[in-house]
Amino acid sequence: MQDTRARKFRKGRLLDTDLPSAYSFTPMRVLHVVTAFPREREDVITPWLVELIQRLRGAGFEVDVFTSAYRGLGDQVFEGIPVYRFRYFLRHWENLTHEETAPDRMRRSLLYRLLPLCFVAAGMFAIWRHCRRHRYDLIHVHWPLPLALLGWAAQRAGGSRLVTTFYGVEVRWVKRSLPFLKGFLAWAARRSDRVVAISSDTAQELLEVVSVPVEVIPYTTSLPDAGPVASRPSLPGHPRGPVLFVGRLVERKGVAYLIDAIARVSDRELSLEIIGDGPARASLQARAEALGVADRITFRGKVTSDELQASYARAAVFVLPSVVDARGDTEGLGVVLLEAMNYGTPVIASRIGGIPDIVEDGVSGLLVPAGDAAALAGALRRLIEDPALASRLGEAGRQRVRDRFNWSAIVQRWKEVYSAATSGRRTTG
Repeated sequence: MQDTRARKFRKGRLLDTDLPSAYSFTPMRVLHVVTAFPREREDVITPWLVELIQRLRGAGFEVDVFTSAYRGLGDQVFEGIPVYRFRYFLRHWENLTHEETAPDRMRRSLLYRLLPLCFVAAGMFAIWRHCRRHRYDLIHVHWPLPLALLGWAAQRAGGSRLVTTFYGVEVRWVKRSLPFLKGFLAWAARRSDRVVAISSDTAQELLEVVSVPVEVIPYTTSLPDAGPVASRPSLPGHPRGPVLFVGRLVERKGVAYLIDAIARVSDRELSLEIIGDGPARASLQARAEALGVADRITFRGKVTSDELQASYARAAVFVLPSVVDARGDTEGLGVVLLEAMNYGTPVIASRIGGIPDIVEDGVSGLLVPAGDAAALAGALRRLIEDPALASRLGEAGRQRVRDRFNWSAIVQRWKEVYSAATSGRRTTG
């Protein structure tokens, strides 16, 4: 049962209990420490985090953001959120973050491989100075490698309590490529008043490094009212619309295996629509040509929000075929699954990372082994040949999104975590 996977991890054990809801809530000042944050409305950086902060502010918290500059960009107010940015290098090269992930940028040159040292040193000094001027009840660190050091400096300056969120990639990266930093991750977790993971898988990965109480709180996204599932046209003998993928075209998304799966399905009316762009696009298009399915696959690139919602609504099946990439990264959660399930669209996804926290195999979607094109093709055939199953999975998926991934429930969980952290009460198991 996937519900079992989603229960709390505490002191290395899986417990059935949730966070206690008895903590009294007192509005407080919170500083979110992040690697990068949107510079303008068109930025697509962590939109779910922007919304979480806005909702926390709406719930009575006074929330600021502390993050890095981008080519000299200074402090600003973004969507009503005060954003404090620290400078860490000369303007021209101050792009270690925002355009792409720092590890990807570091591959480009020796300079970029050295920039993290400047980033961390400048960030620690800047946040120490900031927290001497602005007092916070709580520091919330995201991506603790290396931002746990900034959290430590902030605490030294103001004596705030500390919450740390782990996303999985930092833990897998250390375990696979930088094992000498395991002690750093353990230190970051142990010194936090509260430790949070975005999925059960991330919590388990962290517990293999350090035994601490870990809460599991996913992120989500605002979902438009998609209308009743019953209003969706029933599926005929083959899908009424295309198979849909949405995401950045990079190795860890596993789109190559989805193209292989389409080639294995003989139904020529089965088409694939790919929304998103990225460095792997050219190789994926070449793969489709080589397999003789280029005429069945449409690469749409980036689309507007309205076009994206329309694509979710008309898709016969949504597929997220994620894999573990060469860097050890994989799907932390899979918010695009929530967006598709919101429309009652049946989903197929890899049994990897945080995906099983969203999709219950055979209940609210189908899970397949990562990197297995044959299994992916089999799941597609199963939904094509059984419209009743596809409809049932779509309805169950939509209900799961409404029940377990709504903003009010997630904000309430964060209120409880913050209250527990500032009250000094630690979870016991």
